[in-house]
Amino acid sequence: MFVELAAPAALAGAGRPVTAVCQPVAARPALARRLLAAAPPYLYLLPAVACLVLWTYKPLVEAVQLSFYDWNLLPTSPMTYVGFHKYAEVFTQPGLRRATLNTVYYILGLLPFSVALPTVIALVTRRLGGRSRNVYRAIVFLPMLVAPVAAAAVWNWLLDPTGLSNQALGWFGVAPHNWLRTEGTALPAILAITAWSMCGFATLVVSAGLTGISADYGEAAAIDGATGWQILRWVTLPLLRSTLLFLVLMTVLLSGQWTFPLLDSLTQGGPGDSSSNVYYLLWELGFRNFDAGLASAAGIVFFLVFGLIAAALVALADRFSFHDN
Repeated sequence: MFVELAAPAALAGAGRPVTAVCQPVAARPALARRLLAAAPPYLYLLPAVACLVLWTYKPLVEAVQLSFYDWNLLPTSPMTYVGFHKYAEVFTQPGLRRATLNTVYYILGLLPFSVALPTVIALVTRRLGGRSRNVYRAIVFLPMLVAPVAAAAVWNWLLDPTGLSNQALGWFGVAPHNWLRTEGTALPAILAITAWSMCGFATLVVSAGLTGISADYGEAAAIDGATGWQILRWVTLPLLRSTLLFLVLMTVLLSGQWTFPLLDSLTQGGPGDSSSNVYYLLWELGFRNFDAGLASAAGIVFFLVFGLIAAALVALADRFSFHDN
């Protein structure tokens, strides 16, 4: 394909004979061919996007729709439109205040076991040899591999009034105690079991973060005369800050989900809602009270609250994290 170009004005004004110049122009590929060439990356993403839409966005949209209706989950029962009445009803639930305070208690109680203790374990095991380091990390991570229901059955036997824990306390003259059926100890017991279960996962995350830090920084600081504590304080921990903030975010968002199977298996939120949290309250509204609209409205409210908290933590992480480039 050739395109005829006009002669330069300077040559035309000089009276010289001008010959038209023809230059080849590459043909532009068809739209269908260009789309086909750009499709492979999106095809690789398609299964993940389909699962995300099917298991996340679709239920979220359906929950928003259900929150405007009064329905008892029975297929033969009609759905009655009630507008924003269910959202107002969420804040009048008698167990909401106790469940919210318990959720905050779980988050604050788990932070030392998801951030501080895993950091200490990862720093200590990093100094060990290759094989022994892997053995210690495997031992710490092992509780995470135990199914929550199986772990709950074992802990229920250990914390029973006639279980091993009370037998051990009896050796010191302490009377047996029903840890899971007493209002003052049910919540700390669930917290301790959850911490035992997820500490290994957090340790593995911190170990991965330490692996990504180059040893050249510590060696350069040591050459300048920095002590081991100064290297940890001013080099290692700042470079590890993004990993620690990620663990804080995970604890805030997932502590309710981590404790839910233990609550359902051991205490059912009791005694007297003393160990419940907002996730277990949400489950009770939907599947014990059979109020799909109220449960959906509560789920949307909790989703927005935790979404705002997550956005604030992500902004904090972007501001204070130091990335090793």
